[in-house]
Amino acid sequence: MPVSRLDACFHALREQGRKALIPFITAGDPSLEATVPVMQALVEAGADVIELGVPFSDPMADGPTIQRSSERALARGAGLRYVLQAVATFRERDATTPVVLMGYLNPVEIHGYERFASEAVAAGVDGILLVDLPPEEADEAKLAFDAAGLALVLLASPTTSDTRADALLGLARGYLYYVSFAGVTGASERLDSDAASARLQALRARAKVPVVAGFGIKDAASAAAMARQADGVVVGSALVSVLAEAESVEAATRAATAFLAPLRQALDR
Repeated sequence: MPVSRLDACFHALREQGRKALIPFITAGDPSLEATVPVMQALVEAGADVIELGVPFSDPMADGPTIQRSSERALARGAGLRYVLQAVATFRERDATTPVVLMGYLNPVEIHGYERFASEAVAAGVDGILLVDLPPEEADEAKLAFDAAGLALVLLASPTTSDTRADALLGLARGYLYYVSFAGVTGASERLDSDAASARLQALRARAKVPVVAGFGIKDAASAAAMARQADGVVVGSALVSVLAEAESVEAATRAATAFLAPLRQALDR
């Protein structure tokens, strides 16, 4: 079986002694036309993996910033078909940067697991993170995704028991996403990097996949603090908020670069 883009990416980072920088953006926001240029700009600014949000009408795990972003994208027509086409367009120029879709179960279930996995992989998607798919109910999805070569990325949190964490680590593909606090995205005032670091250290000691940290990371300082005990960090709401102000594709790409470059520098220091 060929090495996946995600595995190759994290292997290369380990060899270099570097941490993964994983920006999240909502597909279709700040505009349908901006999604692919922003993805490209993020890679040029130092992104190792792109998490692309699939807009959904009831994003329960997301705070107001990403909720509003999702609403705007849906109003523009950014459904699942648009998201997959955006990835396919991105792949015309970038064959190596992993792309992970982040979203909710309903659109994937409606599409059908096997059909979704086949179309996602054909478009160039490497992984899928479904916020509301508990591992106890993931067997059907996991079979379809494994067969297609689509990594099912799972979530752990501060309230995840050791027993459940072991189950998650056994199922996870690509990487495990550690939610740094119990709450919704964007609530950076709730981030306790010391407590999260201790939990990350324990998870990484048992994990066979990389463990990355997300939620509450908003700038270079918080990214560097969380990266100490993680294999990488995810930054979402703060970036989505910056992009929301952009009134053109060019402004969006400039904003993406200006936001991400300092985080890359901080991680590499």
